[in-house]
Amino acid sequence: MRLLNVHTKKLEEFFGSAIPKYAILSHRWGSKEVTFQDLNAFDSQNWEPTAVKRTGPGLLKIVYTCLQAKKEDLGYVWVDTCCIDKSSSAELSEAINSMYAWYQGSDVCYAYLDDVRGLCDAYQADFTSSKWFTRGWTLQELLAPSKLRFFGIDWKFLGDRTNLSGLVSSRTNIPEDVVKDPSYMQSTSIANRMSWAADRQTTRVEDVAYSLLGIFNVNMPLLYGEGKKAFIRLQEEILRESDDQSIFAWEWSKEDPAEDSWFSGPLADSPGKFGKSGNIIPLPSTAERQPYAMTNKGLRIEIDLTAGKPPVAILECHYDNDLSGLLGIPL
Repeated sequence: MRLLNVHTKKLEEFFGSAIPKYAILSHRWGSKEVTFQDLNAFDSQNWEPTAVKRTGPGLLKIVYTCLQAKKEDLGYVWVDTCCIDKSSSAELSEAINSMYAWYQGSDVCYAYLDDVRGLCDAYQADFTSSKWFTRGWTLQELLAPSKLRFFGIDWKFLGDRTNLSGLVSSRTNIPEDVVKDPSYMQSTSIANRMSWAADRQTTRVEDVAYSLLGIFNVNMPLLYGEGKKAFIRLQEEILRESDDQSIFAWEWSKEDPAEDSWFSGPLADSPGKFGKSGNIIPLPSTAERQPYAMTNKGLRIEIDLTAGKPPVAILECHYDNDLSGLLGIPL
């Protein structure tokens, strides 16, 4: 893991138990970010905010992150723009598969909302309408850290995840108890977690899937260029780890654009298909079944069917406000 020393402004590499305490930054990428290659070109002796402002917002937020970490007696920070050498595909793949663990292992996460002026009554709408909540990567950055603090324009402190849990929950549809204590996340259904990402966007279509690896505690190789197949692969990895049938409880809409409605079998082609699945709860399986298997012909699964025509596959899950009815898939 490569960390930025807040005192020397130099990058240092650590492994395993030798990794020191560090703060980590969550933010939206802009057009002028400081890359791994850029970092050494800056004068590390002149990192005062007033001087750095002239270089642009990319370096300024790194400086603010370092200053905040210093205040909290932390000697290192991790910032995705400059701590990963993205010219190395192997390093990028390892970093993305490790990202959730790195946020989870941080001493504190600083979420920088560069479009929020404050959090008084007049500015509360700024917070909930921040573009930070619309990005795919910030979902895991919201939930992975043990401590998360929000900062607005000019690094104005807004509050932490706990005391802003109500606002965060209402904006994200993530249950408030999960916002307060993300360890509860693993007890939520797959469909519920997918729904949290339904309206989020990423610059590259593959990152829709890659940004969810930690949310579902899975790993997989990165294949940029595969498009929506990345999300199918993500679900296949989830199926290898879980028997939660809510993964099949997504909804196809006739209003979907033609290019978005390509056939994907029993698996959805994007988290957007789970937009109405946030209140689906799995039932514990009452029957001994063979494990799921992905084959070259598709998914093999043991499931109950109705006797009607066409038959309906009965899923072992239901809406949380309807305990009597199970969900089904017309075949």
